Amino acid sequence: MKEGINVRILGTVPREKAFYFFTSIGNYTGQSAASLKEFMDKIGVVNVKSLEFHLSRGDFEKWIAEVLEDKTLSAGVGNLRRLNVSGDLLKNQLLNVVSRRYKELISSF
Repeated sequence: MKEGINVRILGTVPREKAFYFFTSIGNYTGQSAASLKEFMDKIGVVNVKSLEFHLSRGDFEKWIAEVLEDKTLSAGVGNLRRLNVSGDLLKNQLLNVVSRRYKELISSF
């Protein structure tokens, strides 16, 4: 059962369920992620303003919980939101939280 959960979390979602990065309402960055791996990779390349925008709104937590169905990672990102970090510190901490969870999931196979 645990392996099935990891397969779902680590899988690729249909494009209509992908995460689309914006810097503000209506300002799409041209970047999207359809998997946890892709999401992790995009954290390093999208404008930090996009990360700040989505984190402050709870968008990352919601997508991770509802689409990827990873409550553990969603909670970790929520903790980061409550710390109210921004800029490069936010980018580094978000990448750290997501990559740590990603490694944990793939190592359980």
